[in-house]
Amino acid sequence: MNVYIVGRGAVGTYLGDLLRNVGVNVEYAPRKLNEVTPCDADVAIVATKAYDTPGAIETLRAAIAYPQKCVFVSPQNGVGNEERLGQAFGAENVVAAALTTPVDRDRDGNARPAKEGGLALAPIGGNAYNWLAATFSSTGLAVRVVENWRALKWSKLALNVVANASCAILNVLPNRFVHFDKIFTLEIRMIREVRSVMQALGLDPIDLPRYPVRGLFAVASLPSPLSRTLLAHTIAGARGTKPPSLLLDLRSARPETEVDVLNGAVASAGRDHGVPTPVNAVYARVLNDIAHTPPLWAKYRERPDRLEAEVEAEVKRAKVLVRGYSNQG
Repeated sequence: MNVYIVGRGAVGTYLGDLLRNVGVNVEYAPRKLNEVTPCDADVAIVATKAYDTPGAIETLRAAIAYPQKCVFVSPQNGVGNEERLGQAFGAENVVAAALTTPVDRDRDGNARPAKEGGLALAPIGGNAYNWLAATFSSTGLAVRVVENWRALKWSKLALNVVANASCAILNVLPNRFVHFDKIFTLEIRMIREVRSVMQALGLDPIDLPRYPVRGLFAVASLPSPLSRTLLAHTIAGARGTKPPSLLLDLRSARPETEVDVLNGAVASAGRDHGVPTPVNAVYARVLNDIAHTPPLWAKYRERPDRLEAEVEAEVKRAKVLVRGYSNQG
């Protein structure tokens, strides 16, 4: 089997190493488009950040000699990547994926799994791709195949948003973030918004390897003091002093982050389906503002009161809009 991987970060390297260990021929895409050479790949894995998906598609157009014979796998975070790949290469050739194994890099730059996890796969077309699941299973990775690819990606999104944008905006690590009681209550509201949007979309949460997403929603639905206690313990134990992805992006002064395909996607779907999502909307807006204008970060660093005020202002604006629509009616 020949596998072509776009993205040589922690995830791409980790999956590539696993496949090489079972005899799969793995090739990585070069960074520059003009250095790409055509290859005969059976599988193409897109392991880039979501905002790099358009560039990855251009690389794949140049690299994959026979795209009609190739399956394109997206273990990327957020929603929207599979749709783009489907438009480029056909939905029948695309498989959605969710990797739940946290991957770090050691001092030598090698990808190392931080904890146990697994890989969930869901074809977005009618093809089953049992051979693909079997190949990943042969690496020792726990693999689960699910039917509803949208439910899969939204379930992974539910995990990705927890203690991510909020930590990034406040510039704090998860083990400290959980002690900000008021802002942690906002985090619970944010999780509830994700669940409400999924319900509006007709999507049931899917438990992923090692991560019971349905349990996350169940805990978040409890009275806030109890859910805050339970979630704080889980987050502090699972993430501790590891900076979440959006915080790493801000600390690297990157002008782009994945917040638009995470909290931003929740807010967008909420608007389309009439579901209030003030917390997700504020998280996405504020984080984008900071990414594009870094000096603004000083306003929110370790100032949960200011982030809370932004959310409450968003709630008031939404109520004014609703009154305005009612009066027009």
